[in-house]
Amino acid sequence: MPEYALLLSPSANRVYAEAAPALTLAELQVMGDGVLGGAIREARLARMGSVDYVVFAGEALDERALAVLSNLSTTLALFTLEGGRLTPLDLRRLDRFDSDLLSIQRYAGKTNETFTRLLLNVTLAASGFAAAFAERSFTVLDPLCGRGTTLNQALMYGFSAAGVELDRKDFDAYAQFIQRWLKDKRLKHRAHLGHVKGHPRLSLDVGLDKASFKEGHSLHVNVVNADTRETGAVFPPRSFDVVVTDAPYGVQHGSSTGARNALARSPLELVSEAAPVWREALRPGGALGIAWNTHVAKREALLEVLARSGFEPCDAPSYRGFKHRVDQSILRDVVVATRAG
Repeated sequence: MPEYALLLSPSANRVYAEAAPALTLAELQVMGDGVLGGAIREARLARMGSVDYVVFAGEALDERALAVLSNLSTTLALFTLEGGRLTPLDLRRLDRFDSDLLSIQRYAGKTNETFTRLLLNVTLAASGFAAAFAERSFTVLDPLCGRGTTLNQALMYGFSAAGVELDRKDFDAYAQFIQRWLKDKRLKHRAHLGHVKGHPRLSLDVGLDKASFKEGHSLHVNVVNADTRETGAVFPPRSFDVVVTDAPYGVQHGSSTGARNALARSPLELVSEAAPVWREALRPGGALGIAWNTHVAKREALLEVLARSGFEPCDAPSYRGFKHRVDQSILRDVVVATRAG
């Protein structure tokens, strides 16, 4: 059986770089099981020439498998491995835009863009549409979108995206950034600032190129300044393939509960109220992926909340490999669940 070696992208974040090999192993397993039908086997870390690789066995990679592996969150290069010799393979990136769409924004509390890609990948892998990963465009909702890291990652993949954000400053900051970025890149687009159900909304149509934009083929971005529990009022039901979000970490962010400006350290109350709304936003077969701080909410409690809300949690061992330290106050993990019924 052929062997392959994956070289990880370096990370500017030292703490995340330390966690990246283990996170890549977990992501590889989830993508292998969910998208490639269990084709990835015997994945392990290996050091060759003073460099760490993720090494794995599998059938000879076809174009589809190569596309999936090319878009793991940390893939820098992929090689066949035979007799200790590395032979590079041509990658099939989904990336549609320049990388500064993800990297140029810097602000306190921003989610690491590499982790955002991982969260989107493993959520798609759990969905009923996993087999079409890298072959079709998806629709992504981040119902706690902040300044738009998830939305930008969706755009990077050539997906349409939507977001809900309570904080008006974050909404305004994203609206200003994305419009400025599109203008600076001279990308064909239409932008409209208006309202939906009394809430401020930014709507964007973005062309991958001039020809497709002229023909009416665009990516769509819609961001609404509203409480996440009002998602059902501002977006039609069954509109999205996946919901991907960071729950409040209870440190730099807080979940709004009860009074509009009240903050709570635990995300459980917010997720309890919002998860049924998020479920209705998903199409049948859709999946939900949440990152959260385990210091303020236990995994079992979050899984129970999602199950009560009509989700089927994905809790196989491969989904339990994502816990990692962000800083002294945040031990982040991922939970994924599918829309039941």
